[in-house]
Amino acid sequence: MATVTFRDETATGRPVTAWQVTGLPERMTVRELITLRIREEVTRHNARPSDRFTGLVRPDDAETEPGGHRLREPRRIDWQRQAEIAERAFLANGFFVLAGDRQVDHLDEVVDLTTDPDLIFIKLVALAGG
Repeated sequence: MATVTFRDETATGRPVTAWQVTGLPERMTVRELITLRIREEVTRHNARPSDRFTGLVRPDDAETEPGGHRLREPRRIDWQRQAEIAERAFLANGFFVLAGDRQVDHLDEVVDLTTDPDLIFIKLVALAGG
């Protein structure tokens, strides 16, 4: 069994947050890892729903704010819908994932968690006017 560390960093390499999930298979696809990450962060939010969601991608009907997303009202979030949004964002270069010292490019790419247990997620921010 493997343990993965999910890390969020800025494009300049500044750490934002990190957390671990244990008891995983030794090899998982990028798609499975993104889905796992989304399911975990939504589960944490849904345990104590609020009008603020801190996660990889913006939920439907939410506004992006520094450090998270503001919901219109406190509510539970559908992790499956969030996983769909995350897959689309990955494919559209809304964020990228580093496994060890390399960028993973495809959702079906397999990551060996025994050699690359740290996954770094870097969200890309659209520039104003461009």
